[in-house]
Amino acid sequence: MNKVESLVHKIFDSHEQISRENKPLYLQLQQLIREAVKSGVLKYGDAIPAEREIASAMKVSRVTVRRAIDDLVDEGLLTQRQGAGTFVSDRVEQPLNFLKSFSEVMQERGKTPGTRWLDRALGLATEDEQEALGLSSEDEVVRFHRLRTGDDQPMALEMASIPRRFLDNPFVVEGSLYEVLSSKGLRPVKALQRIRAIAIDDIRAGYLEIPVGSAVLYIERLGLLEDDTPVEFTRSYFPGDTYDFVAEIRNPTSLEPPGGRS
Repeated sequence: MNKVESLVHKIFDSHEQISRENKPLYLQLQQLIREAVKSGVLKYGDAIPAEREIASAMKVSRVTVRRAIDDLVDEGLLTQRQGAGTFVSDRVEQPLNFLKSFSEVMQERGKTPGTRWLDRALGLATEDEQEALGLSSEDEVVRFHRLRTGDDQPMALEMASIPRRFLDNPFVVEGSLYEVLSSKGLRPVKALQRIRAIAIDDIRAGYLEIPVGSAVLYIERLGLLEDDTPVEFTRSYFPGDTYDFVAEIRNPTSLEPPGGRS
């Protein structure tokens, strides 16, 4: 058994496994590919076998294989590179409709979240922090400046500021900031975010291990409690070739009550 046949066997196990199912073959192939990624048989960035190799090994048509792969490409799990083949996407899809921590997003993508601390400190709020968090010049904030990693690879550069009245000690946070805030009943339930593309400077490029001047997404997030009290002000830099930020958009008319406007 050669390397390609071995990989096909690891992903799909056997032709009999899918032939006994009572749903379309392309859906079964998709499910087996998803399971292979989740279990680590296929890792992010790995090439999957060619359509003809999968079709031959699994005794299905190339049309069936192509539909399975095309749907997974549309879903974002796989990506196709011209002349190179199909790969497990190493991009991270982060929804804007839901407020999730970096650690939660990484874990959902099967990556191990990590932190490289650049600084943790307590100090007087800057003008930007005062404006965002509704503080005075005499108020203090706890700051967390860190490089966030996924499977030990740089994924984001982050500076988070929390009013001291909510969090007194910067060293209580080791991994997830939201996990610590949750333990205090202070996890943000909603947020305002501003996103723009910028060219990265030399210092931040060094941390992210990308070329100086590379396009990155700069995001400012203001996390709010249920009563709209600001609890978190975070500024983050995400490499542009690593992340897809997605949001559900609805037609305003679909939100009207039955019978139209009152």
